[in-house]
Amino acid sequence: MSEPIPITVVLPVKNEAGNLPRCLERLTRFAKIYVVDSGSDDDTEEIATSFGAEVVQFRWNGRFPKKRNWFLENHELPTEWVLFLDADEFVTPEFCDEVDRCVRNDSHVGYWLTFHNWFMGRFLRHGDPFAKLALFKPSAGRYEKIDEDRWSHLDMEIHEHPILDGSIGTIHSPIDHDDRRGLESYLGKHNDYSSWEARRYLSLGHVGSPEWNALTDRQRSKYRRIEKWWFPLAYFMMSYILKRGFLDGRAGFVFAKLKAQYYWQIQLKIQEAKDRQSGSK
Repeated sequence: MSEPIPITVVLPVKNEAGNLPRCLERLTRFAKIYVVDSGSDDDTEEIATSFGAEVVQFRWNGRFPKKRNWFLENHELPTEWVLFLDADEFVTPEFCDEVDRCVRNDSHVGYWLTFHNWFMGRFLRHGDPFAKLALFKPSAGRYEKIDEDRWSHLDMEIHEHPILDGSIGTIHSPIDHDDRRGLESYLGKHNDYSSWEARRYLSLGHVGSPEWNALTDRQRSKYRRIEKWWFPLAYFMMSYILKRGFLDGRAGFVFAKLKAQYYWQIQLKIQEAKDRQSGSK
């Protein structure tokens, strides 16, 4: 039997009984699996335990740290590396082989992960690609801290990125991102995300502030344009036309349209908050 991949996999979850078996059955090569649960009321905990994962319960008090940073601060990992996955993200043998080689080579402190995105039951081969920095050495850093104690309603780091001290590479073998809970779940989550993004944008302050400088290049590019009336339309044209999302048929059109609508919702919520603030003066 080959030696386990020296990575601790952490799955932050809540009510993921539908996705969790498919996720966990692909993680048998990794040294340790934790499932960090936010009080699920379905069979999430029982499923995790049946696959040999260690279940940790998390209760957020509305303050820093949120779920991922809290886990890193309060649990000693048996490996140098941690990989954060969502329950609807499914690794492949090729991904496992590549990360095994990369972490043993030890030339970086973190890696960007690439994804194959599935939407409405179809693999999206085109459109705006999805990537995130979710494999790293905890000794090199943590997820960014955002002053959100007064307004955040999300108990987990969704848009935050790890801030790492050291070089960062890329894992090229993709992970399958395939949430099958349907459009109701997708739309509900993105309504919550758009509220969070609007509030974060308003909390950033001026360009050049410490909060602004801590953003990634992609985040700064987005927030510089987020209030422009043309931004949602420009995103749709980029994703659907320039990046050929139209080749993915109906699913490609709906995905690009809903993502553009997401940015439009952020705009509306920013303007609503500004109107309320000016009306209270």
